[in-house]
Amino acid sequence: MIDQLFVASGNQGKLAEFVKLAASLDTRGRPAALPMDLSLLPNFAQFPEFDESAPTFAENAVGKALHYSQLAGVCVLADDSGLVVPALNGAPGVLSARYAGPGATSAQRNAKLLEAMRNLQGADRHAYFVCVLAVAGKGRALAVVSARSDGEILDSPRGSEGFGYDPVFYIKDLNKTFAELTPEEKNQRSHRGQAFRRLAHVLPTLSWPGASGISQ
Repeated sequence: MIDQLFVASGNQGKLAEFVKLAASLDTRGRPAALPMDLSLLPNFAQFPEFDESAPTFAENAVGKALHYSQLAGVCVLADDSGLVVPALNGAPGVLSARYAGPGATSAQRNAKLLEAMRNLQGADRHAYFVCVLAVAGKGRALAVVSARSDGEILDSPRGSEGFGYDPVFYIKDLNKTFAELTPEEKNQRSHRGQAFRRLAHVLPTLSWPGASGISQ
């Protein structure tokens, strides 16, 4: 059984999000707790960077997990996620974080998206978030799960919580954007929350022929 899972990131915020998701697991058909510790991959910045240039979220997530697990010799969790607008031929898609160019802010990405959708109405404003989570150990894929959250894009941002495209992503039955939800509400509805709960079912069954510690 895996007793240590390293997140393929140097971002403490991403680790905190996964830890919060793990803490939110309950017994309503879901594991009460994860069977292993979660932590960031040590010295992440010193590893050769993985080029997330594949055309799908799944390829990027799996490729990243395989890349870092092979280099570090440990069990790695990697993710790729983004916003898909069918009326924009799937954009921003896998380029969600780079939609407005390198170094752009979330506000700039949202502004570009709203401008691109300025003349779209009704069903053409439908959008969905996608999250793919992949686990690999020493270059061997162990699990891949995905989930999506459907909504629509508003004409202007609403709310101050969340990040990225959350202020313009509207959930009709809640009459709120992702940025108007509490963290607990968002964990229940978000693509990442759903994917993590699916992964939590799988993790206790995984094993791999390697030690949990960082290779030297």
